[in-house]
Amino acid sequence: MRIPAHAVCTAIREDIVSGVFEPGSRLTEELLARRYGVSRVPVREALRTLESEGFVTTRRHAGACVAEPTEQEAADLLELRLLLEPLAAARAARRRTEGHLRVLRGLVRLGQERARRGQGEDLRSLGGWFHETLAQASGSPGLIALLTQMRHKVAWMYAVEAPARPVDSWAEHGAIVDAVARGDAERARALTAMHADRAAAAHRLRVRISQHAVNTASGPH
Repeated sequence: MRIPAHAVCTAIREDIVSGVFEPGSRLTEELLARRYGVSRVPVREALRTLESEGFVTTRRHAGACVAEPTEQEAADLLELRLLLEPLAAARAARRRTEGHLRVLRGLVRLGQERARRGQGEDLRSLGGWFHETLAQASGSPGLIALLTQMRHKVAWMYAVEAPARPVDSWAEHGAIVDAVARGDAERARALTAMHADRAAAAHRLRVRISQHAVNTASGPH
């Protein structure tokens, strides 16, 4: 059975995000084909996709390597997310379906329950599903794709500390859903912006940053 390139792409991306392949390490088609049990053709396609997403770079004489994010790129990523997540929430308020609302409300109930019980191990995945569903509710394929790609890259570049008060964090999720349900786009946008801004403070860089990039970023602005 031929394994499609998008499945190989997902597998390589997950291995980059989880640290199996470290920033700067080479990604040879032969090694990857052997690791995933596929031919070189889907590996080649997957590497092209990952290069367009910013996870892979091609170096002269070295071939494909895991990208080494710069300090500025990492900072820009969070800043872009602060702009796009509120936009997605505003669009969700105008375009969401009853199905989206059912899922969002169910996730909020679960999140609030787990937060009250102190079951932090479940909250990270529930939060991810919440924001993914909120993006889906925007009804904007391009925006959904961008936010999905950003989530992968944030998970790669940053370690995220658990919120000090998870009950409050899930109360914010609930307020966002209430605004979306009422069709109040501006309130959904504002609440999501505040929530995203607070969440950004809990992000700590974890990937190796290019020294050249740090020097560049520390210059005049």
